[in-house]
Amino acid sequence: MTKPFVVGVDAGATSTRVAVHALDGTRLGYGTAGPGNPSAHGLAKASAAIGDALDLALTGVDAAQVRGSLAGVAGQADALHESLSAIWSRHGIPQAPTLIGDVPIAFAAGSSAPDGSLLLSGTGAVAARIAGRELDALADGLGWLLGDHGSGFWIGRAGAKAAVHCLDRGQPAGLLVELVVTHFLGEQEWPSDRAKVDRIVRLAQADHMRLAAVSRLVCQAAEAGDAMAASIVEEAADHLVATVGRVHHSGPIVLAGSVLTSEGPVRRSVLDRLAGTEVSTARDGAGAAAWLAALRLDPDAPHEAFTSG
Repeated sequence: MTKPFVVGVDAGATSTRVAVHALDGTRLGYGTAGPGNPSAHGLAKASAAIGDALDLALTGVDAAQVRGSLAGVAGQADALHESLSAIWSRHGIPQAPTLIGDVPIAFAAGSSAPDGSLLLSGTGAVAARIAGRELDALADGLGWLLGDHGSGFWIGRAGAKAAVHCLDRGQPAGLLVELVVTHFLGEQEWPSDRAKVDRIVRLAQADHMRLAAVSRLVCQAAEAGDAMAASIVEEAADHLVATVGRVHHSGPIVLAGSVLTSEGPVRRSVLDRLAGTEVSTARDGAGAAAWLAALRLDPDAPHEAFTSG
């Protein structure tokens, strides 16, 4: 007798992951591909990435035995339904995937509880209340220009801003300033600090996403004792905890996103502020999506087996 399988998709703005599991949580296949966010990258590119990851995940798996699929997609997912239906059909999977947002997937990647909150800080930042494994309320997530306080972009911009103001005012340059200058300008010699500032400003204006990469430099400098960087880290943690406080009522808080899942000063500062609250860390999103699909077939599907990777 053949065993039924489930497919989970975690399609984000930077990468797509697809997991195939048996109902007992045994992982049978896994595939990764490029970004699967249709809002950021277009329907065709997002669909192709999900299809490529599915191809890899189904290697050696009888797709006809897939009994459930769930796809968590960042951005507007409605346009994907028809496209993914065709991809699933082409692979011989009997039913098209159920599409949901990426926020409930991220929460499920860190907790089996039906209710709680998600605090995510990666390039962007958002907090969400989850009720009955569905999105109930959001805070922030307003994008790099008007919000995302405490995100990697926010931290990077704060670091770059502090560095150029330090140079502009002729103040002593600490480690953070040195790291920011090297990040933007390399080892090139410049005639004055003002010349450095002008060039950094032009580069940041030409490609604002370069600021997000400064986040790791802020954390590096903070770890080394740079007071300017440490202040930015503490402010970022304050913002993040305040954001989740707007939506959190009860249950666990799941930390997600590269800023909060990686060991570093921002994560530690956030955990310090959340002491006394049940906190867990998101793990594999594709496995979490597969687990949510499995729950529809078996309410006792083991969360740990699906999400541990």
